[in-house]
Amino acid sequence: MNTKIFTLEYFRERLAHLDALPQYALLGVLSGIVAGVVILIFRLTIEIPLQLWLPENNPENFEALEPYLRFIAPLTGSIVVGLILSYLSKDARKLGVTLVLERLNFHEGHLRLRNTATQFLMGVISLVSGQSAGREGPAIHLGAACNSYLGRRFHLPNNSIRVLVGCGTAAAISASFNTPIAGVIFAMEVVMMEYTITGFTPVILASVSAAVISRMVYGADTAFDVPAMSIQSLWDIPFTILMGIILGALATIFIQITQFCTRFQHYPILPRALLAGIFTGSIAFFIPSIMGIGYDSVNQALLGNLGLGMLCILTLGKLLATAVPVGLGMPYSLIGPVIVLGASAGGALGLIGSTLLPDYSSDVGMYSMLGMGAMMGAVLNAPLAALMALLELTGNPNIILPGMLIIVIANLTTRGIFKQKSIFNTLLAAQDIHLRDAPVLQALSRTGVASLMNKNIISHHRKIPIQAAAELLINKPEWIILLEDRKPISLLPAVDLARFLAEENNSETNQEDKEIDLLTIPARRRDIKRIHRQATLQEALDTLHQYHIEALYVERVHAPMITSVMGIVTRQDIENFYLHK
Repeated sequence: MNTKIFTLEYFRERLAHLDALPQYALLGVLSGIVAGVVILIFRLTIEIPLQLWLPENNPENFEALEPYLRFIAPLTGSIVVGLILSYLSKDARKLGVTLVLERLNFHEGHLRLRNTATQFLMGVISLVSGQSAGREGPAIHLGAACNSYLGRRFHLPNNSIRVLVGCGTAAAISASFNTPIAGVIFAMEVVMMEYTITGFTPVILASVSAAVISRMVYGADTAFDVPAMSIQSLWDIPFTILMGIILGALATIFIQITQFCTRFQHYPILPRALLAGIFTGSIAFFIPSIMGIGYDSVNQALLGNLGLGMLCILTLGKLLATAVPVGLGMPYSLIGPVIVLGASAGGALGLIGSTLLPDYSSDVGMYSMLGMGAMMGAVLNAPLAALMALLELTGNPNIILPGMLIIVIANLTTRGIFKQKSIFNTLLAAQDIHLRDAPVLQALSRTGVASLMNKNIISHHRKIPIQAAAELLINKPEWIILLEDRKPISLLPAVDLARFLAEENNSETNQEDKEIDLLTIPARRRDIKRIHRQATLQEALDTLHQYHIEALYVERVHAPMITSVMGIVTRQDIENFYLHK
């Protein structure tokens, strides 16, 4: 029996390939468990303090606080956040989904532990102090970062670390919402921006594993208590289309307010935090429902317990209390607030429709559900994830048909009519960061250099006796790496050396003791640079472009200052891979 397949080295080598499904499946389960435990700790760290200080030990009962406390709590939380961030560098302040997208696109998913620790602390402070924020953004960052660290700790190839980041994202959504399917779709649609079998398998397993961890503590109930309801009449279809247009316009307003406020991000963080705290506290003084995650308000809207006036006020308050602080650079999650915003806006539109056409309208809760999906899909530019979240959050299959319609219409309105990017791309653009989404780049990023490298090589010093040069060709290598001071300096095609030796053998002089310089003989040598074995083909191509060369040698680090050459990757190899994959 070949015991090599059970070694970590073989595991790493297989992960560099696109078809390493068994290895990726194992990685998915492990990453889901790790992320699920981390998210569970994060949720408990938020909920326990809230239960201790909010009335009736209810972690969402901000409404029962005295008005002055509703002002002081967000203000104090913002000041604490501002003070902490003011002592950190600009890079250390980057948190949340936008950081995950940036690191995945430009740093192969390597997320720093320093930012992760900051995210944990900022997420707890923001939610405990009653900011208009959710736990999903921090959870995504924490899940992705923990799995990224796991991959780096075991020196896995970078293409697998990208998958681990996707696994962490799916696990975070799954554990936060108890929505394993939506977690998978969100990870593939928003973060990884691809749909492949190799990507789907580990991400699904990670999402399921995290959901199991979450259900062990919180049970299998859906996030919202929704009675069975369905669309009552086909006359609801035109109204659903109208709702989609209105909610798409509302999503556009949300994005544009956020974008406008990003213009002030060049000011020091502490004044911005103070302004955000005063702004949120002032709204919370009059509208306490905007504080915290707000899922209690969503439940009330779904049950039809909120009047038109309250729904309109909650919509306006939640929109401003979320968009302005996020635009000012506060590290608050906006996924949860967007769901609350959609539920309140959808409920308000439903009440208006019920008043105008009482005989043809459905339950108000149905419109709140549709509003949740429409806002989530339009703001995040994630229509499929929004539909799956809508289905899982409500546990109501009757939502699928009108949900598909309203989500598509809302997205068409936001993207097609108002030409808005997703909120994440908007926030990244404010930092002059533009994501790369070309299919070629994604394909190359999914594969490690170890899967493509040519191992048929031999290394030798550039100067060599002619007889020894002939012996180099005994095993028929394809490439010869030329060394000087034990460092690779050039790449020589073995066929060119064979041609040179054949010409020398045809001469009449005695050649046995002659020394030749492989760096000067007639040949098509290539300059080479090093690339580590964890690198992806995209990293390899970037390095080739950077140094204007045609080949790289893949290096393995055994210990500090102890390395070996594993193989060769050429520009032609990479081009052939993409053309024939």
